Amino acid sequence: MVRIGAQCLLRPRGTSPIPFLQPSPTSDLPVERHYCRKRVALLLARSAPPVNILAGLYVADGIALYPGPDVVPGVPLVLYGSQYPGGKIFNKAAFVAAPPGTQGNFGRNVLRGFGATQADVAFQRRFALTEQLGLRFRAEFFNLFNHPNFGSPNNTLTSPLFGHSTQMLVSSLAGADNAGFNPLYQIGGPRSIQLALKLQF
Repeated sequence: MVRIGAQCLLRPRGTSPIPFLQPSPTSDLPVERHYCRKRVALLLARSAPPVNILAGLYVADGIALYPGPDVVPGVPLVLYGSQYPGGKIFNKAAFVAAPPGTQGNFGRNVLRGFGATQADVAFQRRFALTEQLGLRFRAEFFNLFNHPNFGSPNNTLTSPLFGHSTQMLVSSLAGADNAGFNPLYQIGGPRSIQLALKLQF
């Protein structure tokens, strides 16, 4: 029998946009063009997703099976310390592969990876050159505080890197074949800045 964790697959996450509009104190343009400055802050926070341990690979009738491991009693599942990426690793000594063809006694959704937090901010300003001509400047800051977000630890028990996070969150979301979004459009990457200037007429 396989024990299923009582917690949901993904814990709560939240995204909160905070817009700010500021009128120009000297603007004499019509009301709909009076607000020429804008600031938007996007705050994202999520708790750690579950990580399930794979004890090996077995093929039965052409179907690939990834059974879970048995747990070693009395051994801590997670080790904490500043020497580990993200401050923790899964303890390989706490798990052992189950006998071939059987499912281990370690349940699903027991271990968790890493949470993620990120603040994105955008500033926009419109300069009225004439009644019909305007210049719009926009600056966008992604991960403004350059907060490190780690990808989930390696979950393959036979891997020498088992339990360690080997990449940042932005890279882990792309998948092993890098088929996901470009890191510039994902959360969890290093701080990046984007500037834009538009002439409107």
